[in-house]
Amino acid sequence: MRSRLNAFIVIRDILGFVLTLAAVVWLIVLGGEKMGYSWHWRQIPRYLFMVTAGEFHPGPLLQGLVVTVKITAVSLVFAGIIGLATALLRLSASTVGRWLARGYLELIRNTPLLVQIFFLYFVMAPIFNIGRTATAIVALSLFEGAYASEIFRAGIESIGQGQWEASISLGLSRYHTYQRIILPQAIRRVLPPLTSQAVSLIKDSALVSTIAVYDLTMEGRTIIAETFLTFEIWFVVAAIYLVLTLTLSALAHGLERRYPRIA
Repeated sequence: MRSRLNAFIVIRDILGFVLTLAAVVWLIVLGGEKMGYSWHWRQIPRYLFMVTAGEFHPGPLLQGLVVTVKITAVSLVFAGIIGLATALLRLSASTVGRWLARGYLELIRNTPLLVQIFFLYFVMAPIFNIGRTATAIVALSLFEGAYASEIFRAGIESIGQGQWEASISLGLSRYHTYQRIILPQAIRRVLPPLTSQAVSLIKDSALVSTIAVYDLTMEGRTIIAETFLTFEIWFVVAAIYLVLTLTLSALAHGLERRYPRIA
């Protein structure tokens, strides 16, 4: 009975998504007709990929997608490191460490990401002689790391006090307590929200196009400037982002169903 109910829920959700997507497409087509816009969807595939002489050649949109995925993946790793380090500082006995971590959080979370990107690119990048892609990774890592730190902190604080008391009774140092007891449990608990944060990172990565990083969004803007296929290109770009975020959202949903049993 439970399996049938789960199957019904899945089918209902899929049907709802398909109907919503169909309604959006219908509204788009209707709006284009009202505006007198002439659609040119036949020109779109060559901006995705081409096959010549039996060889596959990625188009500019797929090349931009690769850049987006690379920037997102590297930023996600650094954001995790920064987030964990910040969370440990906030929970440490060091007053200086706690204030530094809190200052970083308040600065990053209370200023727009776009402003941070511009500040790093126009002010800090010339000083340290770093390129556009590196600047984008630093900006995204710092921004997402601030939010990841609160996720890590919540996960660590959710571990029962008895775990700390047991480690003290065993004579473990604070470092080994974190390493062997606290963090393995906390990381399992925060995996689902961290995966959801990765979805936000993918969407936020579109802002790096403002400093001429040729990611998916920048490639789309370049194609539009050359061809004036405004609606077609933006819809394709949006669809690609949607596929990426839905994939990660499905992963987050799977983790949320798996890990509450060990939380």
